Amino acid sequence: MIHAFPCGTLPLDFVGTLRARRNPEPLEKFAAPGDVSAWFMEAGMIDDAPPAGDADLQRAVEVRERIYALLDASLHGTPLLADDVAFVNEVAAGSPVRLELSDGTVRRSGTIADGLGSLARETIAILGSPDAALLRECARPECTQVYLDRSRGHRREWCSMKTCGNRMKATAFRERRREAAA
Repeated sequence: MIHAFPCGTLPLDFVGTLRARRNPEPLEKFAAPGDVSAWFMEAGMIDDAPPAGDADLQRAVEVRERIYALLDASLHGTPLLADDVAFVNEVAAGSPVRLELSDGTVRRSGTIADGLGSLARETIAILGSPDAALLRECARPECTQVYLDRSRGHRREWCSMKTCGNRMKATAFRERRREAAA
């Protein structure tokens, strides 16, 4: 598995394919068309790797950045830009990933465009519902992952306890030990 899914919400995990956005050199997880195909398979959206070319890679990155722009505006309480809204609405109007029931199991099939359409629809569902108020950005300074804070009391700080939360707690522990030793 080459991709991470810490948020439990596919559009937010999709946005996380550009890691550490504010760093001078963010980590791009979509370096090649095959990375986009792998993401859709690993996310469980499409069962067999959809073929992807350079145009699919460019489109996926553009959709990701437009979704991020909308999420970022919502996070900061600023108006959603009409151009970003129109773009995501256009992508959402595309064909969905196809579901087929066969012998009691579900098969998911589609193209990269179908997967992007499904992600755009889920983004719209988040931003147009009370869930938009639950959007948060990871408190680890190096991380820019967006997640929905569904914790009791809405005090979740990190995109994932396994990664960022553990790193932050380990850093705080080392700092306390250093201060105690001084």
